[in-house]
Amino acid sequence: MLNRSGTGDVEVRDCAPEDIAAITAIYRQAVLEGSATFELEPPDEATMESRRAALAASGHPYVVAIAAGGLVGYAYAGPYRPRPAYGATVESSVYVRPDRHRRGTGFALMQRLIAQAGAAGFRQMVAVIGDSANLASIKLHERLGFRHVGTLKSVGWKHGRWLDTVLMQRALGAGDAAPR
Repeated sequence: MLNRSGTGDVEVRDCAPEDIAAITAIYRQAVLEGSATFELEPPDEATMESRRAALAASGHPYVVAIAAGGLVGYAYAGPYRPRPAYGATVESSVYVRPDRHRRGTGFALMQRLIAQAGAAGFRQMVAVIGDSANLASIKLHERLGFRHVGTLKSVGWKHGRWLDTVLMQRALGAGDAAPR
């Protein structure tokens, strides 16, 4: 799938084990410098590969964006909660290299992720957006059909301040219009 973002083409494809080094580097920067994730210590490549393998083994989609210069972003959908009743709901995550922000990379990743999650039979996707000041992520999700369903105030402490999380949700496939 190509996304023509006006600044070049981005190829979005399924994640492979050889992508983990670049993914780990992107996530490391997000952990150390950003507020999109509430993780405080960046995981190493072995941990990131273990997470990828677990998602793949359980049928959850994980995609990467490739542009000139290599891997520029990734997105995945994981279990929303571990209890069986939540089995049709996934939580999305998307991370893009800072030099690719606002260039259509996140949109292309999320479009593919939404399509794959729906095709896999999942019915709802939840985005838990770190930091209510992360307007770019909120706007991205709105453009993709997510609706705001809540804000959890001051639930995370990072970089010397309290952070909110914004909850957004969209239906996948038949959503709740039919039984599972």
